[in-house]
Amino acid sequence: MRQDIQVNRIDWVTILIYFALVFIGWFNIYAAVYDGQDAKSIFDLSINSGIQLVWIGTSVVLIILIMAADYRLFENLAIPLYLLFLVLLILTPFVGKEVNGQVLSIGVGSFRIQPGEFAKFATALALAKFMERPTFDLSKVKYQIRAFAILMVPVVLILLQPDTGTAMVYFSLLIMFYREGFPSKYYLLGIGMIAIVLLSLGIENNLYLAVAIGAICLFLILLGKRSWQKTIVFSLIGLGLIGITYSIDFVVSKLPSHQQNRIMVLFNPDIDPLGVGWNVTQSKIAIGSGGMFGKGYLQGTQTKFDFVPEQHTDFIFCTLGEEFGWFGSLVVISLFVALLVRIVIMAERQKNRFSRIYGYSVLSILMFHFMVNIAMTIGLFPVVGIPLPFLSYGGSSLWSFTVLLFIFIKMDASRASQLGRLS
Repeated sequence: MRQDIQVNRIDWVTILIYFALVFIGWFNIYAAVYDGQDAKSIFDLSINSGIQLVWIGTSVVLIILIMAADYRLFENLAIPLYLLFLVLLILTPFVGKEVNGQVLSIGVGSFRIQPGEFAKFATALALAKFMERPTFDLSKVKYQIRAFAILMVPVVLILLQPDTGTAMVYFSLLIMFYREGFPSKYYLLGIGMIAIVLLSLGIENNLYLAVAIGAICLFLILLGKRSWQKTIVFSLIGLGLIGITYSIDFVVSKLPSHQQNRIMVLFNPDIDPLGVGWNVTQSKIAIGSGGMFGKGYLQGTQTKFDFVPEQHTDFIFCTLGEEFGWFGSLVVISLFVALLVRIVIMAERQKNRFSRIYGYSVLSILMFHFMVNIAMTIGLFPVVGIPLPFLSYGGSSLWSFTVLLFIFIKMDASRASQLGRLS
């Protein structure tokens, strides 16, 4: 064991949660492809569960390599890794493989990876490297612009693939920004804009919409009543929000048709139950049919007869809900919550700013995936095609989440050896 790490400093609770989620995912991947007739073994390499087991085995190798490395390696490689994955993202549309109109992966033969998945941890490392400087201050505009530039470059490249779901994940890093001092007024403004967008999409009656927007504008004007300057500023913001409101339809009309349909289905699931609403409708039926304790492992009828497309990947939570019911779903959600709590505890006990910033980046990415994926399967969020961490099928997904998490576990285990820095 290297001198920079002590076994008793490794967060074994986090590691146990990781493996619990991974193996729950493996069993559910098998359930998602199990047909009950001439079913193959869970270890069979010709089906998804067998292939996933290979990915799990290689993930263990990655874990060993990460834990054996010097913790300073990740800080030293932060910028080179970021630049490497930017290059891969640039190359993906030209040399990648097209699937369903998207070019997301590159590789040789059957071995392919999705640079967009791995660029998450590289971007988190790059931001931590940039933001660790003692002079860095997120309350200042010049630093805000530079940090957003690091964040937005991979976002733009991923949108060109196009992969809106993965691009959205990067904005979860705003949670880390908040911890590091990004002004709260921007978050309040963002929440207001999101509320405006939701009202615009959800309220068809223009009169009701105008009343709702007017109330928001009046509230903004009252906020500035202490001075005429503030009144003017907030009034202009209110007018800007009105402009945004009535431009939503135009913006939505410019989105690809499948994304327009997903947004419409969110507000009206019955608009096309046999078409664009099929996934969400069947997903809710599968989860609801599980009841309190589920139908039993490998007994899910919605799962067995393939009613829910992509049930082994983005909709893996449906299999869990149908076969293990409310109780099984609660167990998995509790494991995720426990993992997120552990990461917060670990992040706050770091000895340097770099590790803390990276830790909150890990928290942000995992929490976004967890919340959006489950919200997606129960109809509370549009279907954007992002996996459930550690449970969904896929090598790139499992590898990227494993590397993301265990780099931080390594940093945490080595915290006693880290030089004290401004934190």
